[in-house]
Formats: sequence, structure tokens, C-alpha cells
Amino acid sequence: MRLLYYREDYREDGELSITDKLATDAIPPYAILSHTWGTEDEEVTFDDLADNAGRDKPGYKKIQLCGEQAKRDGLQFFWVDTCCINKANKAELSQAIRSMFRWYRNATKCYVYLEDVSIKKAKRVDTLDELTWKPAFSSSRWFTRGWTLQELIAPTGVEFFSRDWHKLGDRLSLKAQIHETTTIPYDVLEGASISNSSIDERLRWVQNRETTLKEDAAYCLAGIFDVDLAPVYGEGTEQAFKRLHDKIQSREDDIRKREDCLRDLRPTDPRNDKKRIQDTKGGLLEGSYRWNLNILSINTWL
Repeated sequence: MRLLYYREDYREDGELSITDKLATDAIPPYAILSHTWGTEDEEVTFDDLADNAGRDKPGYKKIQLCGEQAKRDGLQFFWVDTCCINKANKAELSQAIRSMFRWYRNATKCYVYLEDVSIKKAKRVDTLDELTWKPAFSSSRWFTRGWTLQELIAPTGVEFFSRDWHKLGDRLSLKAQIHETTTIPYDVLEGASISNSSIDERLRWVQNRETTLKEDAAYCLAGIFDVDLAPVYGEGTEQAFKRLHDKIQSREDDIRKREDCLRDLRPTDPRNDKKRIQDTKGGLLEGSYRWNLNILSINTWL
């Protein structure tokens, strides 16, 4: 994992830097951005950062806003998918896709940037007029994308920001609107385990969501089902979903076997065992155990 950061003497026009790849045990607290992509030439890439370029691209604004918010929240490091992954390195790209759910889950802060939602001040009062942005919030393109499903669910907390980076609320304060838009249960939005929801229910959450690459429709669900699915771009949607289904089925079989094993190993109360033996075999034979007390080694031990 690579992380973005501004130098200690950060100013608004300060230099944006990126770390080398960090080992899992060396990753510091970080913020993470969830957003929808523009066209490829609009987004800041890994190569742009390597060349100290990209500031003139439209996508630079959200990176800057994310970094500023991270700093306000006491975080030096932050992560943005457009430029923190060297996509020319196929191995790194594959690892990043397979790690994405975990990266969002482990983030200290997750910021959702809704580029198509704006707000305005209500007349005569210094408050945000909810009527101006809540309809746009529910119909935001962010709710129609495949990868943003895990970005909504995986983190401990999710904060939503408008195009001008006004905070609209978080996953808890906006759970009614999010539930109505996504059908995701309230308890999941409140932080309950995804595993409490059935496979069919989780599949319903992704209905009407789209991905730019057709295979990503399956890959973006791997974290939702807690399976490891290596991306194989070019295999087609049908094969990608077949592999996803096989992984899910294998995991369900493993869980079932583990539960059966634990049930079989479940310890019993010896008092109940004694009563069962007495009831089914006619009681205990008086003195049947006394021969143990006559063994020399037992007496020596005692």
C-alpha cells in the first residue's frame, strides 16, 4: 500500500508526495477517499505524481480537499485510488484490487466526495438547507457504481461531503436516506457484521450498480462475501461470476464443516453424563472403581 502526504511545511500550494510501498505492519493511521471517476485524462495518476505533475487536472481538486480534511482530523497520510496504485504493474494492481476492502475497513477516516451534490445557505439563517441537497444526495452517481458499495460498508465510519466540500453528514446520521436508496439494512449501516445478511440479500445490494470494466461487477463483490478473488481481466462477466460463486460456495462449505466440528466437540456436563448412564444402564456397580486404588503407582502418586 502506498500513501499520499504533504510535507510538514504544507501550504495550499505545497508539494504532494507519495510513500514507497508499505508493509502491512508499517502502515500509519490514514484517511481514504471514496469518489466516482471522471474520464482517464481528468484523473491524477501514479505517473503524474512521479513526474510532479497533474495539478492542472480536474481530479486534483478532490485529492487536495481530501488531504486538507485529513490534516484537520489529525492525519498526515491519506489514500486515493486514482494515483496510489501503479496500474502499469499488473501484480501491484491485482494485489490492490484484492486488498481494497481491507484498506477501506482499516482506514481511520473515510471521506465520500459527491461531485454531483451541491448545497446552498437557507435564506435568513446560517444553516444548510437540506431540501436543496437531499434529493441530489439520493440520486447521486456515487450510489450507482459497483466499487462504492464496499466503500460504503467496509469502513468503521463514513463521512459525506458535497462538491464544495461541505459536510452533509455521516453514515449514521444519513442512514434513512441511504437505506431508502440502497436497501442495505439499518444494522449493517450501523456497523453490524455483513455476514448477518444472507447471500441473496447481499446480491440485491449490487443490483442496478455498474462498473466500467465488465469483470469488475464480480470482483467488486469479493470483499462483501469475504473471499479472495484474483482479477483476470478478459475472462468475461460470466466466468468472473462463476469463479465468485465457486469461492462463495467453498467458503460456505468450510463454515458449515467448522460449525459441525465444533458442535461435535462441544463439551458435556459430566453430571448429565452420569445421570444418562444411570438411567440407561441400570445404575453404577458398587465398588467397580476401587481396583484403581490398589495399584502401586497410584498409591505412590497419592
